[in-house]
Amino acid sequence: MKGIYIGSTSGYSGKNMLVMGIGMRWQRDGYEIGYFKPVGAMPKEVGGKTGDDDAIFVQGMLGQNADPELLTPVVVTQDFKVKAFSGRCEGLMDKIKAGYAAIGAGKDLTIVAGSGSMYSGKYCGVDGVTVVKELGVSAVIIDRFQKELNYDYLVVLRETLGELMAGVVLNDIAPNMIDEVENLIKPFLERNGVKVLGVIPRDPVMGAIKVSDLADRLGGKIISAHGKADRIVESFLIGTMQVENFLTHFRKNKNAAIIVGGDRSDVQLVALEGECPCLVLTGNLYPNDIILTRSEVLEIPVIVVREDTYSVAKKMENILQRHKLRDIIKIQQGAQLISSNLDFDYLEKVLGLPKKF
Repeated sequence: MKGIYIGSTSGYSGKNMLVMGIGMRWQRDGYEIGYFKPVGAMPKEVGGKTGDDDAIFVQGMLGQNADPELLTPVVVTQDFKVKAFSGRCEGLMDKIKAGYAAIGAGKDLTIVAGSGSMYSGKYCGVDGVTVVKELGVSAVIIDRFQKELNYDYLVVLRETLGELMAGVVLNDIAPNMIDEVENLIKPFLERNGVKVLGVIPRDPVMGAIKVSDLADRLGGKIISAHGKADRIVESFLIGTMQVENFLTHFRKNKNAAIIVGGDRSDVQLVALEGECPCLVLTGNLYPNDIILTRSEVLEIPVIVVREDTYSVAKKMENILQRHKLRDIIKIQQGAQLISSNLDFDYLEKVLGLPKKF
């Protein structure tokens, strides 16, 4: 039975994007693909059975409908943690092996999705490293650029997994980092036995979020232009500076939400006239009538939140970095990025997949 484990150096690195991108590509190429997530950390009840929310979503996107308890045999709930920390972790790997065998029966290959980092779940013996070794599957590790790449971590994983580590994918690489990654980091990794299967450039669509989702995540309320709550936010700017300085930054960031105090009508008006995707007004202060009217005329939503500007900006940073891949536009874009930038020929050779055409 052939399998490939998709793991990562940390949470929110792009595992689901890689799983769906690889799965959709191989399905298109004629392979029968299974999908399995041995450990889940987002409990969701379906038909009286507890599964993992992410796993249920991803298997649906891949056109599959396995029993939630078979799809994700180990789901981390509060009760599970209490038992695990008390030393009651018996039989977990047996459940994982049984689920993997059932999901993979009759398939050309089963994609096994990781949860968190490769060491998440070590406290109960179901971390990614252990799962890869116990199932005997090849592993592909995705590492997302966040201030820097985790090149040390990747080299250690190669030493730990040996030949079971098929390679790595370097994700979300900013344009100004591409040369360094291609000419310095990639050669370094490959000299240390770490095959770089792909370098995925940063794509603004992948980090975007709808205004309506943003309002929910910020705990705010949309007070105008409700019909345009599906507009897309790719980044954000803080409007605490003088209007002249704000304009300079604003012109370079057209799809940025503007976070500004509710009393700064000067910045609010400039942002609206410049067609920002939305205004986020802090301090629970509502705008004046002129701002509300222009917002409705220009069809630009205004979100009011209780917290101060600094707190909202920190939240926004986390939201844009850790927003889940659920919109169909993002999924299609992610699949295209994977299809265009991953060395499928090498991966298929390592996995021993026969050519379908």
